[in-house]
Amino acid sequence: MSGAALGLEIVFVFFLALLILHRYGDFKKQHRLVIVATLLAWYLCFLIVFILPLDVSTTIYNRCKQATNSSPLENGSLTGSYSAASPLTGKHPCFKPWSYIPDGIMPIFWRVVYWTSQFLTWNQLQTIGIAAANTWGLFLLVLLLGYGLVEIPRSHWNGAKRGYLLMKTYFKAAKLMTEKADAEENLEDIMEEVRKVNESIKYNHPLRKCVDTILKKCPTEYQEKMGRNMDDYEDFDEKHNTYPSEKSLVKLHKQVIYSVQRHRRTQVQWRILLEQAFYLEDVAKNETSATHQFVHTFQPQEPENRFIQYFYSPTVEWYWECLLRPWFYRILAVVLAIFSVIVVWSECTFFSTKPVLSLFAVFIQLAERTYNYIYIEIACFLSIFFLSICVYSTVFRIRVFNYYYLASHHQTDAYSLLFSGMLFCRLTPPLCLNFLGLTHMDSTISHQDTQPTAYTSIMGSMKVLSFIADGFYIYYPMLVVILCIATYFSLGTRCLNLLGFQQFMGDNDMTSDLVDEGKELIRREKRKRQRQEEGENRRREWKERYGNSREDSTRNRNVHTDPKESNYSETSTNRSVSKYTRSNNRTERDRIELLQDAEPLDFNAETFTDDPLESDSGRYQPGGRYLSMSRSKIFDDV
Repeated sequence: MSGAALGLEIVFVFFLALLILHRYGDFKKQHRLVIVATLLAWYLCFLIVFILPLDVSTTIYNRCKQATNSSPLENGSLTGSYSAASPLTGKHPCFKPWSYIPDGIMPIFWRVVYWTSQFLTWNQLQTIGIAAANTWGLFLLVLLLGYGLVEIPRSHWNGAKRGYLLMKTYFKAAKLMTEKADAEENLEDIMEEVRKVNESIKYNHPLRKCVDTILKKCPTEYQEKMGRNMDDYEDFDEKHNTYPSEKSLVKLHKQVIYSVQRHRRTQVQWRILLEQAFYLEDVAKNETSATHQFVHTFQPQEPENRFIQYFYSPTVEWYWECLLRPWFYRILAVVLAIFSVIVVWSECTFFSTKPVLSLFAVFIQLAERTYNYIYIEIACFLSIFFLSICVYSTVFRIRVFNYYYLASHHQTDAYSLLFSGMLFCRLTPPLCLNFLGLTHMDSTISHQDTQPTAYTSIMGSMKVLSFIADGFYIYYPMLVVILCIATYFSLGTRCLNLLGFQQFMGDNDMTSDLVDEGKELIRREKRKRQRQEEGENRRREWKERYGNSREDSTRNRNVHTDPKESNYSETSTNRSVSKYTRSNNRTERDRIELLQDAEPLDFNAETFTDDPLESDSGRYQPGGRYLSMSRSKIFDDV
């Protein structure tokens, strides 16, 4: 098994990073270099998280072997590395762990991983030392960790509250509709500029290739419209006409890419948010069902796997969504909250070696006495995995003025992907060093002359600068307590709300207005979809009932009647049609209006009784809301 575990995890982590990148990026439309650079950055960072527990178990075995070989037995002979008892316990031999990595492999591995990740992150490496990189990474780490330690358990606890989730979904709908309308308006303006440039620069102009490149980035409907209105056979007159410069075309090309990406992203997010809102409303309605059968307002798409379709029946779905899932989220939230308390306590006490106060160090040292390598690796993996989730989830949630934004369902732009890769490369090394400090595997913290892990020997500890090693590295992580308290009381969210950035508060007038507005938007979309389904059902029934019979009757009349009878039949048919035209005119007009997709402008006069929250909310005010809301966000889910 020597090296086999390392090889398996290297392959597994690669496909894990590829899967996550596929969820956020678009392999078909984004540049290959962007995909490769982001995949490499994410892969190296995830690799550190998964391989570090193997390094810890191998280091503990090497320490045991070194201590055993340097200590004599009671009969005066030296011990062997596999048959002798450990001098620390006197009972347990130094047996190899199942994931033992031979000597010399891990230092080379960490050199490749670390310096490759630093090359992807920092410029001018000759002027930046390892201590500076780790210090800057630790500074960011504590900021993001303090938010994630509180927000992750709280989000799962709130996930058990159906009313809370539905109100937050309404709130997101109102904000997303503002962004969606702004994206559509921006796209129209940019396409108008493209149309003018397309009409001014003809086929034989030197910059025509640049215009064609811009047109390829435009949506298909705009390309067709511009192609129909263009006369390519008209020569350009350089003397009498003014043409845009190449620099302005480059700027226009950048604006087209951004506007199209933003428009597509808001459209996809709106469809996903509608499905989420419809499903939450269905859950709220089905909670009081006496049949214990989950009924959907709209027929869901059939899953591709028939096995899932067979076992996830409406009854199973009702018990899971209405009964089991809230309790599952509550239990998970409690477990995550306990993990968060352990992390905060250990961050404040990990510098104490006598007595050992860090709970991570206590658990690892207890397992080290019995050389339970499987327990050591599992404990290390779960601990560092939880720390990574708290940090990385904050990176995925953060949003800065529509400039950096990781959007799922392949809607993340190239810059955000590259920026996230840089953040991961900067955060992961200090995260792992911080974890080794919590477990006292770093000699800087333990103050013991023992064999260090291969990670600390290559990545470098903080011993280079004494004021960093003895001051910043030890006491700065204590600030995580202040950040956790601020996150628990939502101080950042309240400050952003006071500055005009609409955030979901729950006890705020602006939040209530946006929730009511989002509720009306969801109702409008639901009525629109219901009319579409009713129209499709009516057309289908109409074809099934009258389509074949009318064709057969018409065919029979044409075959078996002579011209005189045909003329008489036509005259009588026209009379009967004219007789009933007036009486059926209103019915036909109502049917046509029912099948139309147009939405009435004023829908305030209608009353509704299908409110899943059963709240008497104010009416929707269409005027001025979308223009007054701010388009910039910091945290999307706060």
